[in-house]
Amino acid sequence: MADTVNLYEAKTNLSKLVDRAAAGEEIVIAKAGKPKAKLVPYRTGKKRKFGRNLLGITYISDDFDEPLPPEIQKYFE
Repeated sequence: MADTVNLYEAKTNLSKLVDRAAAGEEIVIAKAGKPKAKLVPYRTGKKRKFGRNLLGITYISDDFDEPLPPEIQKYFE
């Protein structure tokens, strides 16, 4: 769960809040009690190499887009 701080506190303690976010915390900044922004850790995007995919999937069945069996569909109704 994200910690919530008011805007004044965020302005006066920005350096500390940035350090906390860099350590992995998510901090919500609120104004008049209403969330306005979220301070989150910065994550660098790694470049994907050609021929590799995100999930490691190497095979997709020919029927992957067929309707689900009825015993599974009932959970999505």
